[in-house]
Amino acid sequence: MIWDKAEELGRMIGQTPEYKALRRAESSLRDDTEAQAKVELIQNLARQMDELVAQGQMPDQATAETYETAVRELEVSATGQAYAVARANFEKVMIKVNQLIGQGMEKGAQSNIITLS
Repeated sequence: MIWDKAEELGRMIGQTPEYKALRRAESSLRDDTEAQAKVELIQNLARQMDELVAQGQMPDQATAETYETAVRELEVSATGQAYAVARANFEKVMIKVNQLIGQGMEKGAQSNIITLS
């Protein structure tokens, strides 16, 4: 029963305007070659910097500046801005969903009635 409810919740989340907008924004981001190049550069630089930090080293100034510039350029592009807004809106939905799930769990833990089948 719990798995059915989880799947139903997933279907309902997938039908929200926020989720649909996020998917459209992701598609636009993938289709924008300039934005996609920035995303790949950001991911590669982030991976390099993570590896350096894991080894106890700090990234050099040039790498950090290149990373920051790429992030800034992506954020100010129309495609990047649309994606950031869509993602933020969807995250708000998920925060509310998680909050309500938590409240439901608290109520369930306090209840003496067993409802699982």
